[in-house]
Amino acid sequence: MKKTSIIWIVIGSIAVIALYVKFVKAPSVYDSAVAQQEEVVASWGNVEATYQRRADLIPNLVSTVKGYAAHEKEVLLGVTQARSKVGQVNIDASNLNAQNIQKFQAAQSGLTQALSKLMVVMERYPDLKANQNFLQLQAQLEGTENRINVARQRYNGAVKSYNTFIRGYWKKTFIGWIAEEGEFEKKGVFEADKGAEKAPSVQF
Repeated sequence: MKKTSIIWIVIGSIAVIALYVKFVKAPSVYDSAVAQQEEVVASWGNVEATYQRRADLIPNLVSTVKGYAAHEKEVLLGVTQARSKVGQVNIDASNLNAQNIQKFQAAQSGLTQALSKLMVVMERYPDLKANQNFLQLQAQLEGTENRINVARQRYNGAVKSYNTFIRGYWKKTFIGWIAEEGEFEKKGVFEADKGAEKAPSVQF
């Protein structure tokens, strides 16, 4: 076989491989990245929903407590203000970077601490602890805290899978060929609060 033929065969093979990578492999990797990104978005939606469920329970909780401990104004105000701060932290699912997740988590931790102070106050009022409405709120809050813990874990799992995928050398290269700049950025995760080894729970 002539050298010229060999050269053209090599060039042709390289061209075929390049076309396969460009038009088959790279789009496949891109589609996989999109799927994992959407899983992160869905998981974030579940996180927001569970935290919102907790926030929605607080007005009824505060109202019930006022009926038995109206003079505990400082504690009640602390819960109300913490809930308000939580409502001010809104994160778009397309911008789930570490800094934004930390802001969100800080606001939620502030509400958890306020609820913990309220828990201490509850111990002084046996009649309140026996109130049927309060008992129902207690059960709902405890269930919500469990849901929050599960939602956070699932979100972190989705983010870990996504971050690992987009940072792989070849996958990152393939994605870079066809993705827009900034389309696939590393996502932030929830971290344990300082001094805590598990998600906080609200118990009365």
